[in-house]
Amino acid sequence: MPQPGSAVRMGTAAGRGTLTAAVLASGMVFLDSTVVNVALPRLGADLGASVAGLQWTVNGYLLTLAAFVLLGGALGDRFGRRRVFLIGVVWFTVASVLCGLALRTDWLVAARFLQGVGGALLTPGSLSLLQSSFAPDERGKAIGAWSGLSGVSTALGPFVGGWLIDALSWRWIFFLNVPLAVLVLLATVRWVPESRDESATRTRGAGRRFDVAGALLGALTLAGVTYALVEAPGRGLRSPTVAVAAVVAVLAAVVFMVVERRRGETAMLPTGLFGSHLFSMLNLFTVLVYAALGGFTFFFAVYLQNVVGWSALSTGLALLPMTVLLLVGSPGAGALSAKIGPRLLLSVGPVLAAAGLLLLRELGPGASYWTHVLPGVVLFGAGLTMVVAPLTASVLAAVADRFAGVASGFNNAASRVGSLLAVAALPLLVGLSGTGYEQRAELTGAYRGALLWCAGLLLAGAAIAALLVHRPVARRGPLLTVDC
Repeated sequence: MPQPGSAVRMGTAAGRGTLTAAVLASGMVFLDSTVVNVALPRLGADLGASVAGLQWTVNGYLLTLAAFVLLGGALGDRFGRRRVFLIGVVWFTVASVLCGLALRTDWLVAARFLQGVGGALLTPGSLSLLQSSFAPDERGKAIGAWSGLSGVSTALGPFVGGWLIDALSWRWIFFLNVPLAVLVLLATVRWVPESRDESATRTRGAGRRFDVAGALLGALTLAGVTYALVEAPGRGLRSPTVAVAAVVAVLAAVVFMVVERRRGETAMLPTGLFGSHLFSMLNLFTVLVYAALGGFTFFFAVYLQNVVGWSALSTGLALLPMTVLLLVGSPGAGALSAKIGPRLLLSVGPVLAAAGLLLLRELGPGASYWTHVLPGVVLFGAGLTMVVAPLTASVLAAVADRFAGVASGFNNAASRVGSLLAVAALPLLVGLSGTGYEQRAELTGAYRGALLWCAGLLLAGAAIAALLVHRPVARRGPLLTVDC
C-alpha cells in the first residue's frame, strides 16, 4: 500500500496504476451521463415510462451531481482524496447496479439520484488524485495523458453503449460499470497514495469550500425547479404540488444567497466572485450553451430511433464526429483564444452550432447519415469546439488564482444545471408529455420545436459574448477587473 504523501512518477507501476484509476473512473461517469440518452427509447418502452419518467432518468443524475460536486471536492480535501474517491467509486457502482436491475421507472429514477451523489464524490477526485499524487515536475505530463486517454474513452463511449443496447439490453450500460469499478478499486488501493489539504484541519479559512448548508440549499433549489418543470405538463400548472415545488425553489434560492453572502469567503460559492462582470457573464453564457447541448442530445437520441428508425448503435455513432472535432480542435481553439481573446470565438462558435441544429431540424424518416445528419453534426461540433476550451480558460482568468478551484467547480456545475433545466423545460415548451415520444407525429413536432429553442439559446449566448465578454485586463484585489 502506498504511503501518504509519497510522490509517484510517470513510467513506474504506481504512475501507470494511478493514471489508470483516474481514467477509468472518468470513463464510468461519462458513459452514464451521455449514453443514457441513447438508451431512453428502449428503457422507456421496457419500463412503460412517460416523458416525465425519461426526463427524471436524465435529470435525477444531473441534479445531485451538479448540487454536490463542489462539496465532493471539499470532502476529499478534508478527509483524504483517496478515501473519498474510493467511497465515490463504490457508491457509484452500487447505484449503477440498482439502475440496471430497475423494474419500474421510479426505481430507476431513485437509483439515478444515488448515482449522481456517487459521481459528485468521484468526479473531483479523478483529477485531484493526479495533482496530489504525482511529483510536481510530472503533473503536467500526467494530466495531459489523462486528457488524451479520457478523450479516447469519450469517443468510444457512444459506440460501446450503443452496441450494448442493441446486442444485450439497455441495462448493460449500467452493469458495465462493475468490472470497470473493480479495476479502479484495485489500482487505487494498490498504487494511489493518500493526500489531503492539511490546512483544512488547522485553519478555519480552508474550510470555505466545506459548506454543507450551501450544498443542501442548492440541491433543494434545483430539485424544486426541476420538479415544477417536469411535472407541470402532466399535473397542470395549477397543481398544488407543482406550485409548492416552485415556491420551495424560490425560497431555497433566496436563503442560499443569504447564507452564502454571510459566510463570505468561507462559503461554498463566495458571492464576491460575481463582482467580476466577466465571471458572471461567462457563467450565464455557460448555462445557455450547455442548455442547448443538453436539450439537443435528449431529443436527438429519441428522435433518431423512434422517428428516423435508426438502431441504438447508429444513434450513438451519429454524434461521433462532434466528439472527434472537440478532441482534435479544442487545443487549437484554446491557443487562439489566448492570443486574440475569447470574444470572437465565443461569439462565432454558438452561431455555427445553431446553424447545425437548424439543418438537423429537418430530419425525417429514412434520412441518410451522409447527406442529412453529418453536415449538421459537423457544424454543431465545430461551433462547440470554438467554445469549450476558450470558455474554461476565460472562467479561470476571470478570478484570482486562489479562487481557481471554486471558479472551475462552479462553471462545471453551471454546465450541468443548464442541461438539467433544458431537459426539464423543453418538453413543457414544445407540448410533449405522456407517451408522446412513442408517437411519430407528436415527437416530430416536439423535436423540431425543441431544436428551434436550442438554436435560440445558442444565439442568445453569442449575443452575450459579443456584447458583454471582454478580455480581463488587470487584477485589483482578489478578482480580475473587466474592460467593458
